[in-house]
Amino acid sequence: MPLLMAKRALRDVPSGGVLVVLSTDAGSERDFESFARLAGHTVRCERSGDELQLTITKA
Repeated sequence: MPLLMAKRALRDVPSGGVLVVLSTDAGSERDFESFARLAGHTVRCERSGDELQLTITKA
């Protein structure tokens, strides 16, 4: 679900803009990295305990 919500939110982000996503879903890191690679975006992942912060820079 976090990936679907992020895809929708990225529609309103200009090229070069940043979207920060917080997730506790264990598979989010892998999912977002694959999505970013396919879409041409860059993603940075930082984990703090059970929470994952994904910073997506739109291509």
